[in-house]
Amino acid sequence: MSVTRLPLPGPDRKSLTHRERVEWHDHEVHQLIYPRSGVLQVSTGLGAWVVPPHRAVWVPAGVPHAHQAHGPTQMYNLIFEASVNPLRVDQPTVVAVGPLLREVITALIEDRDADEQARANLERVALDQLRRVPALPLHLPSPSDPRLRDITELLLADPSDPRTLAQLGAAIGAGERTLSRLFREHTAMTFPQWRTQLRLHHSLKLLAAGASVTTTATACGYSSTSAFVESFRHAFGSTPGRYRREAEGF
Repeated sequence: MSVTRLPLPGPDRKSLTHRERVEWHDHEVHQLIYPRSGVLQVSTGLGAWVVPPHRAVWVPAGVPHAHQAHGPTQMYNLIFEASVNPLRVDQPTVVAVGPLLREVITALIEDRDADEQARANLERVALDQLRRVPALPLHLPSPSDPRLRDITELLLADPSDPRTLAQLGAAIGAGERTLSRLFREHTAMTFPQWRTQLRLHHSLKLLAAGASVTTTATACGYSSTSAFVESFRHAFGSTPGRYRREAEGF
């Protein structure tokens, strides 16, 4: 994997088209990415983080990553010196963006005429808000064990695959009990938890791209639309329909 060091000179915004990808790179500063619309998937060697509407992702300095837009995406970027880390994390972390933090990010990006003192005050507010927000469980781990990689690649190719862990294990020549233990050791999740996370990640991307709730439920392997809606609401505190409207910027 080739990693390019990209400069981030200051707050900026960038428009990404659907499925547009920024290949592997890192920065010498911390980056806070806030998609005003659309959905962003951030990947590192340890897995993927999905950033839906009203969320932001903190990307620590020096962490190699790539990202891809799902749906037309307006990406707002703030930067912070490497010595400043209000979340105290060393991997990308998704956080909620409340009304105050959203307005501060918007002002720092859009109000280029603000004087230096006003911008410094806004940055202090942003840091204070970031110290208070909890991390959200939007990480899908990428296991390093080759047996688990074989299984996760099958499911990443088709999240609706209904096979049990025993059936998937038979397809790759590994036992169910061994695989179950490896999932817990390498991802800190059970296999059903990992698959549910995968399906929810996939649903976020499909909805942002304009798929209907019913189509998304089927593509993600849910037995019914109502089962999908309930799982989505439990994970994200919102219905898929509302999330789809937010991803479109409405």
